[in-house]
Amino acid sequence: MTCPDFRQLLSGQGPIVTPVIHVLDRDQTLANIDIALEVGCPGVFLINHDFPMAPFLPILRQVRAARPGAWLGVNFLDQPGDIAFPVLAGLAREGFSFQAYWADDARIDEAEQVQAEAARIARIRADSGWQGLYFGGVAFKKQRLVPPEMYATAARIAARYMDVVTTSGIATGQEADLSKIETFRSALGTAPMALASGITPENAARYCDVVNCFLVATGINLPGDFYNIDPARLAALLSVIRTHGASS
Repeated sequence: MTCPDFRQLLSGQGPIVTPVIHVLDRDQTLANIDIALEVGCPGVFLINHDFPMAPFLPILRQVRAARPGAWLGVNFLDQPGDIAFPVLAGLAREGFSFQAYWADDARIDEAEQVQAEAARIARIRADSGWQGLYFGGVAFKKQRLVPPEMYATAARIAARYMDVVTTSGIATGQEADLSKIETFRSALGTAPMALASGITPENAARYCDVVNCFLVATGINLPGDFYNIDPARLAALLSVIRTHGASS
């Protein structure tokens, strides 16, 4: 399988779906990647929810070697881009390339004119030579609270520092307030936007017109299972998106 052109997909009609796999080991990860690709997703994100970054890296190498053509994004839990980008660049030099990095906190400060941390991360990214897409968390769950009246400002600032502005509801599995997402969309214009919590087959249609990418885990997993995709739930989500696009 050849990696899709995600920049082109993000500018297409309707959102794309990148399931988020909470990694346990090589075999569990590969099984879930295969489900996602077979059902029709263009790629997935892998996250080390249960252990530190160091033991995650060998699993990433194993998974990439086993699926060399798959579009794979990574989230190193709680690690901003200044930590992640040099690591990803090092993996790429070893022959283990990953197509995207998603950081829960892109270090945007909507109250400041000078974005010192975000700018430093951007310099480190450039210096590292890593070539993937940057999904940066803004007004994101479990991070510093952003007042709703500052959502638009945060979104506009963020668009200068990342490829895909990424926001969420208030917690894992909690759907986002639609007014928040609409505010982000209005502020971003045509810039790509991802939503990373609370998407399910039952509510996805509410967000299809305003979001370019759904990062989804609990909404498509097997009942009571934090680690494994339910193929039927994922297929149902993709069907909702296709149906919405056809009727738009």
